[in-house]
Amino acid sequence: MCNLDKIIDKCQKGDRRAAEKIYQMFSAKMFAICIRFSRDRAEAEDTLQDGFIKVFTSIDQYTGKGSFEGWMKRVFINTALEKFRKNHSLQLVEELPDMEEEDDIDENAQIPAEVLSDFVQELPDRYRMVFNLYAIDEMSHKEIATSLGITEGTSKSNLARAKEILKRKVKEYLSHESSFGSSF
Repeated sequence: MCNLDKIIDKCQKGDRRAAEKIYQMFSAKMFAICIRFSRDRAEAEDTLQDGFIKVFTSIDQYTGKGSFEGWMKRVFINTALEKFRKNHSLQLVEELPDMEEEDDIDENAQIPAEVLSDFVQELPDRYRMVFNLYAIDEMSHKEIATSLGITEGTSKSNLARAKEILKRKVKEYLSHESSFGSSF
């Protein structure tokens, strides 16, 4: 039994110090998930707290099959989605026909990860949710539709619109960077 398994076992038996260790070990990673699904830091902090409450109250459901971190990640994603459904009405958009993607952005362009992360955070809520679930959490459109209470077509169109917005922001960033860099 590895150290983490022992900590989980102690936590399942109600040991507070074990719960604190789990929090210390995973809070940064879980906060990264929370921030992806939140409008701002305060909302992400609330989701982090709610997620850990759910983890500790349902830790007996973790059977040891699969990774504990993966199980926690699912709890946090579900907590964030539940909070989103409760606090924000999802605005449905009409379904768009499948569009062919144009690859007119230089694949060798360098954009800092924090800039891309900011672009994703700036997406409208419904697009950000679908984009994160599809691109980051690798959920299918069927799973996204079920999680958000929308149709698969709406999931696909929200993803397409998110990509359009991100592509426009990347183009603007790259053109600004190239014109800024060439002025020296």
